[in-house]
Amino acid sequence: MKKIFTSALLALTATCMCRVPAIAAPPQNVRLVFAGDSVLDDAAGELISKGGDPYAHFASTFAGADIRITNLECVIGTAGVASEKMYTFRAHPRVIPVLQRHFDAVAVANNHSGDFGPDAFAQMLTLLKQADLPQVGGGMNLKQAHTPLVFERKGLRIAVLSYNEFHPRSFEAGFNLPGVAWSEDEQVVADIVAARRVHKANLVIPIMHWGWENELQANSRQRHLARRMIDAGADAVMGGHPHVTQDIDLYRGKPIVYSVGNFVMKETDNANQRKAWVLKLDIDRQGVNRLETEAVQIDGDGIPSPALQTVTPCWRRGDARISAGGCTLAVSAKPSVPVRFR
Repeated sequence: MKKIFTSALLALTATCMCRVPAIAAPPQNVRLVFAGDSVLDDAAGELISKGGDPYAHFASTFAGADIRITNLECVIGTAGVASEKMYTFRAHPRVIPVLQRHFDAVAVANNHSGDFGPDAFAQMLTLLKQADLPQVGGGMNLKQAHTPLVFERKGLRIAVLSYNEFHPRSFEAGFNLPGVAWSEDEQVVADIVAARRVHKANLVIPIMHWGWENELQANSRQRHLARRMIDAGADAVMGGHPHVTQDIDLYRGKPIVYSVGNFVMKETDNANQRKAWVLKLDIDRQGVNRLETEAVQIDGDGIPSPALQTVTPCWRRGDARISAGGCTLAVSAKPSVPVRFR
């Protein structure tokens, strides 16, 4: 009897010691937040000089993200001479700590980064590097300007590129000349391919400075290039420059946000220019799985604050079209079309 009991106990122990299959943890989202044009001279610069913060109203939005980027629509520095343009923007280096507080990087490929010439642009690149605030879309030469900025977050390598295609093209980087990345289709496609093959990125997202000012719908040039970028391997496209928000499109299940509008911008001349979005993208290994926008109202000094009662677009992977809000609602399986929200 004792022998039978011992055998049974050993069998039970062996059963209890068997390995329980591990349950795979669900993949973690990486949240990327993008804010539009930031011009930090004039009233915003004065606010910063007095210890203020033009981004304060969105501090919690930025703090809750893994990657935070704004388009820096000015040069930062003290060097250079103003170009012969209607508007030239140059901010004092004291603004950099405020940018550091809220952003992981700034995009500089735009039509104002070169307002005070290549010497001022080179000074800005040096100041940003000294402050350990990365930039994308600019460089001391052509190669650097077209090199992606790669973020490593939660096991993913996310490459961001930045391009300008609004005049003057004289701000473009040269072989040995500081400047920005210019948007040439073949080069953009090559950069996206290289971001994956050379820089080993899992995901690629271009930031575009494009389109015509005050147009509420993207033009055919924007649509053509956006689709070409996605065909080349981009997982989403986000943009600005028109100073107003534009429609959002879906192509091959990937979002194209043509323009998020302004962000910190005093030089506005109509109500649409004072309405904007902060874009939020939730990203996993398959690409963007959720898109949200937060409404922005910009005051007369160019300082943004949340427009809490404004309905803005959103989208979830699997939805056939962009929603005006309430992404938990069922969405009919119709072909995707651009949607405009004002």
